[in-house]
Amino acid sequence: MGLPALEFSECCLDSPQFRERLRFHEAELERTNKFIKELIKDGKSLVAALKNLSAAKRKFADSLNEFKFRCIGDAETDDEICIAKSLQEFATVLRNLEDERMRMIENASEVLITPLERFRKEQIGAAKDAKKKYDKETEKYCGVLEKHLNLSSKKKESQLQEADSQVDLVRQHFYEVSLEYVFKVQEVQERKMFEFVEPLLAFLQGLFTFYHHGYELAKDFSDFKTELTISIQNTRNRFEGTRSEVEALMKKMKENPHEHKNISPYTMEGYLYVQEKRHFGTSWVKHYCTYQRESKRITMVPFDQKSGGKGGEDEAVTLKSCTRRKTDTIEKRFCFDVEAVDRPGVITMQALSEEDRRLWMEAMDGREPVYNSNKDNQSEGTAQLDSIGFSIIKKCIHAVETRGINEQGLYRIVGVNSRVQKLLSILMDPKTATETDTEICAEWEIKTITSALKTYLRMLPGPLMMYQFQRSFIKAAKLENQESRVSEIHSLVHRLPEKNRQMLHLLMNHLAKVADNHKQNLMTVANLGVVFGPTLLRPQEETVAAIMDIKFQNIVIEILIENHEKIFNTVPEAPASNSQLLLSRKKSTESKPPSCSERPLTLFHTAQPNEKQENRNSIINSSLESVVSSNANSFLNSNSAPQPSLNSSDLELEVIKPNRPNSLPQNPSPTSPLSPSWPMFSAPSSPMPTSSTSSDSSPISSPLRKARALYACKAEHDSELSFTAGTVFDNVHPSQEPGWLEGTLNGKTGLIPENYVEFL
Repeated sequence: MGLPALEFSECCLDSPQFRERLRFHEAELERTNKFIKELIKDGKSLVAALKNLSAAKRKFADSLNEFKFRCIGDAETDDEICIAKSLQEFATVLRNLEDERMRMIENASEVLITPLERFRKEQIGAAKDAKKKYDKETEKYCGVLEKHLNLSSKKKESQLQEADSQVDLVRQHFYEVSLEYVFKVQEVQERKMFEFVEPLLAFLQGLFTFYHHGYELAKDFSDFKTELTISIQNTRNRFEGTRSEVEALMKKMKENPHEHKNISPYTMEGYLYVQEKRHFGTSWVKHYCTYQRESKRITMVPFDQKSGGKGGEDEAVTLKSCTRRKTDTIEKRFCFDVEAVDRPGVITMQALSEEDRRLWMEAMDGREPVYNSNKDNQSEGTAQLDSIGFSIIKKCIHAVETRGINEQGLYRIVGVNSRVQKLLSILMDPKTATETDTEICAEWEIKTITSALKTYLRMLPGPLMMYQFQRSFIKAAKLENQESRVSEIHSLVHRLPEKNRQMLHLLMNHLAKVADNHKQNLMTVANLGVVFGPTLLRPQEETVAAIMDIKFQNIVIEILIENHEKIFNTVPEAPASNSQLLLSRKKSTESKPPSCSERPLTLFHTAQPNEKQENRNSIINSSLESVVSSNANSFLNSNSAPQPSLNSSDLELEVIKPNRPNSLPQNPSPTSPLSPSWPMFSAPSSPMPTSSTSSDSSPISSPLRKARALYACKAEHDSELSFTAGTVFDNVHPSQEPGWLEGTLNGKTGLIPENYVEFL
């Protein structure tokens, strides 16, 4: 099991769980430091004592064989697995060399000792210095806070305000030091994967040079050496991208920590001082408290931040009432009284500030919190997967393949931002975009064109491979063997909406051609994965754990490029047909209601009763081949009249066709009022107006309408509604969450899966 990721958002709370995870990292660093010191000592003995060469080499080999790498996250990439087993491979080589009894080791100090000492002093030493600073600031902050909270409320107002300001400054400084320490700890953990192994690899290469009788052994080792070198380089490249992402997230947290809080299962949590009565008076004991509004359970964990240890047993009570404590009834500030159902008497608690007390009071009061940790900060996209979008991508690809396929650093070297924006403005202009024969002029540099292509993909309202499949693709990349990964990704690609899959197919064909010319442009499949992974598979929430998964995003793109012909030109094995989909939906409504997260992957247009029965019969009688071909025909002929040969199921699988924006800042709006047959990209917005572009379509998504539930659904969050099949909702209108509607049921307003209902 790897080391747990340290989230920057937990630095502010400084919870016991956060301290425990931090101790794991510190123990790992100390273990690594001790091992490096021992390794350096063994290396020096090897150079200095030629007569004891055999014994020193065996000890060195044993040390390597015993050490095991522990990576951040719950899974390892092939490169990390390769690096992790490299020490065992090195130990095997050294044991074989011992049998040859070679005499000379030269330059060992330069290629082995010096880099390890540098890593230990510059990296691990810096982490130790950061720990000392962190421990010092922790003690200082806790001391100032306790002194501040013990300040009598009868002091002058000016003195109290000055004390409050001082505590805020100390708290902010402690928070910044905590962020910097967490950042440094994780940086060293990542760096050791390549800065530690690379000197060992160089040392072994030097040994091969001087060992005459080790020539055959060196030949046998060369294959693994090549694989390891590539793994180290890939790991280094991923580290550079990951480090910049983590550093950017840390800076965001420093600037505005309240907007990047973790979504917590608790209504409120934090430190409180609880008054405990003794035989000869009372004392105030610091507890880490959590509260859940649904169960009204308060959990109190006595914990000392300075020592990092628990001060007693946990206690949990059920809330009965919460009352603000008046200042004139107690000497302490920020106090409130809590009565519990299962504990006699009153529990007096002291918050850390007036604002903290207000939040605890509102949470325990049952009132809605004043902050919203689920703030929707998604920006609306300006690009769409319509005919103009495909035209832009095709023009960029054509220009790259005809003029710049052999340029070094293709797609990695970025263009000037102003030039990129200007080119996009021209390409997205509806007047020029409709001219299919127009090519990108030669005056535009290749790096500008490649940057425009990547920027357009990032401008889409969501990633090309969609938020809802992001975790599934990552899990597929974490499977044990390559065959399973390809098979799972193959299946997932064919669950994407038609236009998304076609755009992805177009892009992967192009990237395969780029990779075929890697000897000239230096862009291998792995390099292209590093460039396009975060663009095509970006996560919906920006966290350290998500950043650590970037390496698996890159692996998904590598698999798509290497297997693009199989993935896009063949149907995955044993796919579920539409008839099976409908039968499973019907079965789920008759038995246990499914979770909202298990909603159907495709969205069906609701037809009139007669039409719906005909369509359903057509779907059940159709085979997989007819469904696939009808979907393709429906997409390719979306601008023409329906062909008689198409299945009636195509009426249920019509893809939404959004309007193009006239300029970059404008938002897309749908022109067809039909419900989407696939979860297409659409920018989150308020209820969107519909326009009748065809005479046989009627508005379905107009605001404030009634709708009936087709399937049962069980809510997973407070913002969602639970319902059974046949339930009728009022005031139904589009939500800001893609794929969801808002409606009212029994006086409560909440979210409804869009594909679970039909409008009345």
